[in-house]
Amino acid sequence: MYEDLLNIALGVIATGVSAALGWLARTALWRRRLRRQQAFFGLPGNAECLLVVNREAGSEGAVHRFDVFALLELAALIKDCGAHARIVQHDVAHQGFGERTEFCLGGPYSNRRMEAHLRTLLPGVVVNTDTEPGPERGAFRIGSELYPMEAGTAEYVLLARLTAGEGGRPVFLFCGQRAITNQAATRYLVRHHEKLARKYVREGSFVLLLKVVNSQAYGPDVVELVADVTRAARTPAERAEV
Repeated sequence: MYEDLLNIALGVIATGVSAALGWLARTALWRRRLRRQQAFFGLPGNAECLLVVNREAGSEGAVHRFDVFALLELAALIKDCGAHARIVQHDVAHQGFGERTEFCLGGPYSNRRMEAHLRTLLPGVVVNTDTEPGPERGAFRIGSELYPMEAGTAEYVLLARLTAGEGGRPVFLFCGQRAITNQAATRYLVRHHEKLARKYVREGSFVLLLKVVNSQAYGPDVVELVADVTRAARTPAERAEV
C-alpha cells in the first residue's frame, strides 16, 4: 500500500516537473522569437512607429480599402511586438528617418513620402506616374528592366527594408502598381518575416520585387518573388548596371 502511494506521488511529481520544464522551454523559445521579430522590425517593447498612408486616387484624404486592409495586417504585427503605431497622412509626415520604424504604403503618384523615399533611398527605381492611359502607365523601371502593369492579371510591388539616418530604425516600403498589391506585399512580409530576417541578418537592407498573380480572381493571396533587386534599386538610374 505504502509503495503504491509512493509510486503515485513520484509519478505526480515527475509529471509536474516535466510540465514545468516544457513550459519554461516554450517560454524561452517564444521570447527568443519575439526578440528576433522586434529586432527585425526595429520595434522594442513600447516603441512607437509610423504608418504612413497615401490617398485614394481622385479623393481628398480617403484611403483605399485595400490599403486599410494592409494597415490592419501591419497593426496586428506591431501589436505582437509590444509596440504601438501612429497613423499619418503622407503629406504631413515631415520628418527624417531612422529615429522611428516607418511603414510607408502606396506608389509615388499618391504618396509624396514614398516619392521622396524612392528618390533618396532607391534612385535606381523609376515609376511611371502618367495619369493618361498607355502601355507603360504605372510601369516600374529598375535598372535596365521594365515591369509593365497588366491590371488584374500581372501586377508588381516593391517590398523594401531600408536602414538609413540616425537611430538605425528601418523604413519598410510597400510600393505597388495598384492598392491591392500593397496589401499583397504586407501579407507577404507578415508571412515570411522570419525567413527574411535570417536571410538578410548581415545586410540589414533589401529590396524585393514581387508579382501579384491574377488579383481579379485571387485577390492579394497569390504572390511570386520575382527577384532581389537591391543592387539595381540602390544604384542611380543613369549608372545602374544591366
